[in-house]
Amino acid sequence: MSCSCFGAFSGQKKYDNRAHQSTQGQEGDSMAKTKNFSYNELRIATDNFHQRNKIGRGGFGTVYKGILKNGTTVAVKTLSAESKQGEREFLTEIDTISNVKHPNLVELIGCCLHESNRILIYEFLENNSLDRALLGSRRTINLDWKKRSAICMGTARGLAYLHEEVVPHIVHRDIKASNILLDDDFEPKIGDFGLAKLFPDNITHISTKVAGTTGYLAPEYALGGQLTMKADVFSFGVLTLEIVSGRSSGNFGRTQKLLVEWAWELYEEKKLLELVDPELGEFPKEEVLRYMKVALFCTQANANRRPVMGQVLEMLSKNVRLNEKELTPPGFFQDSGLVTDTTLKNKSSESSTSNQMSSFPITITQVTPR
Repeated sequence: MSCSCFGAFSGQKKYDNRAHQSTQGQEGDSMAKTKNFSYNELRIATDNFHQRNKIGRGGFGTVYKGILKNGTTVAVKTLSAESKQGEREFLTEIDTISNVKHPNLVELIGCCLHESNRILIYEFLENNSLDRALLGSRRTINLDWKKRSAICMGTARGLAYLHEEVVPHIVHRDIKASNILLDDDFEPKIGDFGLAKLFPDNITHISTKVAGTTGYLAPEYALGGQLTMKADVFSFGVLTLEIVSGRSSGNFGRTQKLLVEWAWELYEEKKLLELVDPELGEFPKEEVLRYMKVALFCTQANANRRPVMGQVLEMLSKNVRLNEKELTPPGFFQDSGLVTDTTLKNKSSESSTSNQMSSFPITITQVTPR
C-alpha cells in the first residue's frame, strides 16, 4: 500500500523501480494463466490490424476481427500503448476471467505481450454488442420479445454466477449494453472485465475509486465509492429497462429525464407499458410488466433493498406476483453529481443510500395462484 508520507525525494527513483519490477512480475504471473500468442500471429490474423477489421473501440483500446491459422475467428482487443490505466485493466482482465467459464461470459482465449503491445484474444461473437443491435441509430436486427427476454435472463445468469458461485466472488463494475455481446443465436455473454473486482465473503463493501459508465452507476457507489455486488444489480436494472424500451439510459430525449427516472414516473402513473419499445411488435403484457418492475426493484436508491442476482433470476423466470408495497423510488447519478430519489424521496427513512450491503430480508414476491 502506498503512502504519501514517504515524500518524493531521493527514495523516489528506487520506489518507482520497485513498482516497475512489481508490474513486470505481475504481468508474468498473469500471462502464465492463459495461452500466449505471438504478435506476428495476430498481425497476420487481422491483416496488419486493418481498419476494415475494426469492430469496436473503448477506453481500453481497439477491437479487431481476426482469423487464426487454424481458421478460428477471434476478437483481438489491443491496449492503448499510452494508457497506464489500460495496463492495469489488461492484467485485471486476465487474472479475473482466465479460469472462469460460463455460457454467459465471454471466453478469454489468450493474450500477447510484445514490446509496448498488450493484446487480449477473445472468442468472436457474430452479432456484436447489444448496444449496436438494439440502441444504435440504425437497427439491422429485429429483436422480438423472445430474444430480449432471453438476453435479460442470460445476463442475469452470468451475473449470478459471478456474484454467488465463483470464489472469491466477482463484481463486474461495468455492466452496460456495449459489454453484453451476442452470439449467432443471440445468447448474451458478458464481456470486458477490465474494471472487475474480486469480492471475498468476509467483507461488506470495498471502498474504491469510482469507475464505470454514467447512466448505469448506482448512487451509493457514484457518490461515496462504496462498492458492493448491489452496484452490478443496479446496472442490470438499468440494462433491463433499455432492453424493454429500446432506449439508451443516457438518452434524455424529449422527456429530459434519465430512463430510470422516466420509468418510475410511468410506474407511479400506472402507465408503465408506455415505456415499451414501439418496434417490439406483439408481446406478453404481464411478462413485460414484470420485467420492468423487477428492473425497478434492482434500481432502488437504497442498496439494501435491491435483490441479489439469484433472486432476480427467480423474479424473472417464474410467474410470481411482486410485492410492490416494498418497492421504493430509484436513485440516479447525473453528470452534475446530484442524486435524486424522485418525488417520494421522503416516503421512507430507509431511502438513504449510505448503508453498506446486507442480506435482503424483505419479501419481494408472492405466489401467484394458478
